[in-house]
Amino acid sequence: MSERVRTLAGVIDPRTTSERIAGWVWPILMALFGGLLRFIRLEQPQAVVFDETYYVKDAWAMLKTGEPRDWPVTIGGIKIDELFASGRNLTDWLPVAEYVVHPPFGKWCIALGLQLFGGAGNPFAWRVSTAAVGTLAILILCRVVLRIFRSLPMALIAGFLMAIDGMGITLSRTGLLDNFIMVLALGAFCCLLAHRDWADQRLAAAYRRQSRQRHAKWIPVVPWRTRMQNDNGSGRGGNGNASTNTGTSAESDFDPDATQAMAPIRFVLDSTGPVIAFSWWRLAAAILLGLATGVKWSGAYFFAVFCLISVFWDAWLRHQHGFRAWFVTGLWKDGILAALYMIPVYIAAYLSTWIGWFIHPDSYMHDWARTNPGKGITWLPEDLRSFVQYHVQMWQFHTTLDAPHDYKANPLTWPIQQRPTSFYWRELADHPGLCALRPQETCVAAVTSLGNPLIWWLGTVCVVLGVIVAVVAKGGDWRIWAVLAGFLGGWLPWAQYLNRTTFTFYAIVILPWIILGFIYVADWLHELFDAFTFWWVMGGVLVIIAVVSLFFYPIWTAIPVPYSFWLSHMWFDSWI
Repeated sequence: MSERVRTLAGVIDPRTTSERIAGWVWPILMALFGGLLRFIRLEQPQAVVFDETYYVKDAWAMLKTGEPRDWPVTIGGIKIDELFASGRNLTDWLPVAEYVVHPPFGKWCIALGLQLFGGAGNPFAWRVSTAAVGTLAILILCRVVLRIFRSLPMALIAGFLMAIDGMGITLSRTGLLDNFIMVLALGAFCCLLAHRDWADQRLAAAYRRQSRQRHAKWIPVVPWRTRMQNDNGSGRGGNGNASTNTGTSAESDFDPDATQAMAPIRFVLDSTGPVIAFSWWRLAAAILLGLATGVKWSGAYFFAVFCLISVFWDAWLRHQHGFRAWFVTGLWKDGILAALYMIPVYIAAYLSTWIGWFIHPDSYMHDWARTNPGKGITWLPEDLRSFVQYHVQMWQFHTTLDAPHDYKANPLTWPIQQRPTSFYWRELADHPGLCALRPQETCVAAVTSLGNPLIWWLGTVCVVLGVIVAVVAKGGDWRIWAVLAGFLGGWLPWAQYLNRTTFTFYAIVILPWIILGFIYVADWLHELFDAFTFWWVMGGVLVIIAVVSLFFYPIWTAIPVPYSFWLSHMWFDSWI
């Protein structure tokens, strides 16, 4: 096999043992750094923050009764959230099952933290699960970048940006669901990248083995650019009939690489290559995406987009390695076979998150089929008929929700952070901490789910620039699909619900891909400039980004600050 194919396939791994170890140790250390920003003072604020009123109380009721329960609005004239935050009336839920509009897996994850760290009386326990997965996401992102760019410094830059971003920090310090979708989708994506590496090596080995066989045959194929020139009468070969040649036998000492260097004709092996549809990595990705959908239905978009991109990668690898009929083969030999097991596994993983609903007869709408005979899909068993009808009701809610809200944000504005969500804002009676510096001012504590503006603004620009670089400068680059995958799966689908009530913090699911866009352009610039210039400029950019994060950290974590200090962070009226 030629050196070109050997390098392309990655069959020879140039990394030393120390480099392999470093590829884990440094990302773990970066994740620990990000974990400090997430876990320190995690119990603050000691209040039910934003939608914790739904998810934390639901998780606690599920832990104790198996299903979410309705709660009274007040008890003794005191709001239930205030009582809950102070550790009182923790079992005063109502006996009625609650109507919830999201699948249960995310709340079970919160319930795990409640079980392990002292129950509902401890705000740390409410948030420890989201903090843990937010920390894990830093490690996974580092590994994703290593697989895509093969650069430990770039991986650490990505992990650093993830560690210090405001949305990553606030969503890790609040008992909401979206962090779970983000980490499950990112984990699934990492698995699909691992599948791509595995498929790359398998195809390389097959090409090497088959090309050395006595009766191996190569077929000349006219590249599409040459074919277009021929159609215009400017290329040699007239109508491009070279692609219909009968092939060249290996017995004639044929060298496809040498021949390709002499003519604009690509020779491919007369073989479609091995089956690469199945790998344990791909199976794991299907499970993780099923669980992501078991947190919120938006996980289904990730499943659709990631699977399509993964199959396209398989097909393109066949093309790169020199197998014939790569596109058609990719569809039927990879795509269809992968769908035959990935879709059932994905559905099974999703259904597994509803086990509690099935085994508890007092679950919401569990008896709908019995009380509504002849309605719904009548040929289904009663439990499944009720389950499907419940999903119909959930779908109607999600597609018609347009209730007014002060922090409603158009999905098109999420990447530029136009309208961040205020999770928590309180005026404090005394002047602790930084407030002591301005005793004459009102002291406030806030949690604003605002990403580091520089990370989001630069990242958004880099995603657009990255597409241009991939198409124009690189003439096509599979890695740009890695950058776009999160946007196509986690952001673009929301464009069909522009009038729906949505919030900017939903964009946490695209944060890893915002950062991947930044890394893609940084890697390109690294190729253009000398190392000294690049790293000095990159170091300066990272220092500025870090200073911005340091400046905003108090309003991400409810550190008491003077009112004027808080106001200095509101750069735009839409941020208030």
